[in-house]
Amino acid sequence: MNNIDLYVLLEQIEILGPSSIFLVTLTSFFIGLVFSLQIVKEFLYLNAINLIGSVLTISFLRELSPILTSIVFIGKIGSYFTAELATMKLTEQIDALYILRVNPISYLVIPRIIASVLVLPLLNLFSFLISLLSSSFICFIFYNIDPNIFFLSVFSTLSIVDVLKSSFKVIVFGFFISLISCVWGLKAEGGAKGVGVSTTSSVVNSLLFLFILDFFLSYYLFDNIQSALKS
Repeated sequence: MNNIDLYVLLEQIEILGPSSIFLVTLTSFFIGLVFSLQIVKEFLYLNAINLIGSVLTISFLRELSPILTSIVFIGKIGSYFTAELATMKLTEQIDALYILRVNPISYLVIPRIIASVLVLPLLNLFSFLISLLSSSFICFIFYNIDPNIFFLSVFSTLSIVDVLKSSFKVIVFGFFISLISCVWGLKAEGGAKGVGVSTTSSVVNSLLFLFILDFFLSYYLFDNIQSALKS
């Protein structure tokens, strides 16, 4: 754990945040639109307009925003980690670090993991806000639902506990995504082809692990709490 370079850590944070925010914004905005188009009309049919904001809040905060943000993160950042480290290994830059008595794990891997754990929760909350805004837009434009009614329903359900649990989910996701990506990068073999194989394997394994982990985290974090719609 010694020799962790603060400059490398700050550099990774700077790379992770700005490079992901546009994709997270775009993805969250359109997912919010599509999801709202599908669900709002059903609640209007049931004459449950006061539940629309609540249900969307629960859906986005507990599940959709963490998963969507993590998928974007895997495709954009996880693949970048793997390709970068694989290239460094195959061009013997990792060996050069050993010669300089620098631990590659402390210098290359740990800063990327810490940066992921710090940045991903912020991206998740940003995704949640964008999704809610796009949903309120759809509700107002297509279904003539007053934004005041929508956000009153949102705030009646929104809780700090759910925010913290959602953030915890993506912290765990960020740790394992960055770890898997770095491990596959350091395992690369066989020249340029090896970089492609490692990157593909990293993305596939990260996605698979993400969905498995999401099930268990959702079960243990949200299964035993009472319905958020109770008033």
